[in-house]
Amino acid sequence: MTFDNSKMIISLRIKLFGATVILLAYLALAYIIKLIKFPVLGLSDNYWTIILIGIWLALAFMPMVLNYQFISYSDEEDFIIFRYFTAGIVGGKKNSVEIHKATFSGYKIETRFFGLIQSIVLLQKVQGGVAKYPPIYISALSNEEKSKIILSLTQYAPPA
Repeated sequence: MTFDNSKMIISLRIKLFGATVILLAYLALAYIIKLIKFPVLGLSDNYWTIILIGIWLALAFMPMVLNYQFISYSDEEDFIIFRYFTAGIVGGKKNSVEIHKATFSGYKIETRFFGLIQSIVLLQKVQGGVAKYPPIYISALSNEEKSKIILSLTQYAPPA
């Protein structure tokens, strides 16, 4: 099985781009051109500016706060392969985990922040015991994608 969550990441980027365009258009129309007459819906220009900047900040930093990552998963051939990177405003370092199916020892699912941040920690048998990989955050995956990964990983080793 092979899949990635590129559609989710592209959707986040498009929403952020749209919010940026709307914010810049509002700022230009309200402060530079002075085309918008205030109050609008009973709120002054300062309130609208704060509201729109707040929405933009929420869209910009939500992926970073919730640790959204682009994830590509494959269990084809003899290896379990995860490729991932942070999908926020500031992209993170690209990482890859490749574990031979014979040495795969299991996985742990960790949740934090009321279940909004979820991660998988992969375990691999090594000479001195079991090696633990850094967490791979699966918060940006749909429930269907999460269950596919868990089902696939359980085929090779049970959860730890």
